[in-house]
Amino acid sequence: MLIAGPCLAESHALCEEIAGTVQELARELGFPYVFKASYDKANRSSGGTVRGAGLDAGLQILAAIKEAFSVPVTTDIHLPDQAAPVAEVVDLLQIPAFLCRQSDLLEAAARTGRAVNVKKGQFLAPHDTKNIVEKLRSYEASGIMLTERGTSFGYNTLVVDMPGLEIMRGFGVPVCFDATHSAQRPGAAGTSSGGVRESIPAMARAAVAVGIDALFVETHPDPANALSDAATQWPLARLRELLEPAAEIHRLRSR
Repeated sequence: MLIAGPCLAESHALCEEIAGTVQELARELGFPYVFKASYDKANRSSGGTVRGAGLDAGLQILAAIKEAFSVPVTTDIHLPDQAAPVAEVVDLLQIPAFLCRQSDLLEAAARTGRAVNVKKGQFLAPHDTKNIVEKLRSYEASGIMLTERGTSFGYNTLVVDMPGLEIMRGFGVPVCFDATHSAQRPGAAGTSSGGVRESIPAMARAAVAVGIDALFVETHPDPANALSDAATQWPLARLRELLEPAAEIHRLRSR
């Protein structure tokens, strides 16, 4: 499965452009597609940076994309009381990495009846995610997925433990690899996160070769001028370059 879209739902027009382009490419390459965009970036490096349109306006954009393109949609939630209203629109609730152990948030997400995708905290070992899975099962979550998005390695650096994908998959849940956030350098740009965009294809190919159930990519037609994660969003015009090798590796691995 391909989960892809802009980091932030900057506008309805931007989301439409990205959803249409990605849907066509995903269909050609044989990837089931889920559109992703955030209505609020609650965890920003600086208090002075753009956070987003907010819950109501953001959900309106997501609902419009879902209807226009007939695709499932996903977004992240940050507070327990956001779970129910967001679940009325989206098909998959995303729990941000820094909030992955927040029991009240996990329970609220599970109680909605929507599937829950939890991003592994940068501070967690892969085997520690078993506790997250067990929490969600105890809350009777209808579906659980874990997402790898890099592990803190000293200051301002993330590394990806590829064997960790198999460890997390061993807990009986599908596993996603977040290729773009794994390329981040958190806080490295002073008031924003930096990143190494050109490392994304190699990490995506490696993760698909190990074995994953979903690939997560944030993409933007003009990453340098994106309102968030400008250093790591993948250029929309180059998305084929990223996805074609991943699709081929997946086919080879499946055989």
